Amino acid sequence: MKKVKIYVTLRESVLDPQGSAVKGSLVNMGYKEVEDVRIGKYLELLINDTDRDLNEMVKEMCEKLLANTVIEDYRFEIEEAN
Repeated sequence: MKKVKIYVTLRESVLDPQGSAVKGSLVNMGYKEVEDVRIGKYLELLINDTDRDLNEMVKEMCEKLLANTVIEDYRFEIEEAN
């Protein structure tokens, strides 16, 4: 069994109003060193062993459902599940 860790983030060219709000709150709380905040998604999938190409399968899942590739980038890591 494999564990797939997927990180989805807004593209740099896309405004992140949620990140801006969090940054403003952090600065107001006294964390003036915070320069920028970008909000994203983290997903973990447990996938049973398969004959399919796991990299291609995860890429397909990301592009069809898990990420909006018009405004988001994604990356993933595959490791053995414990």
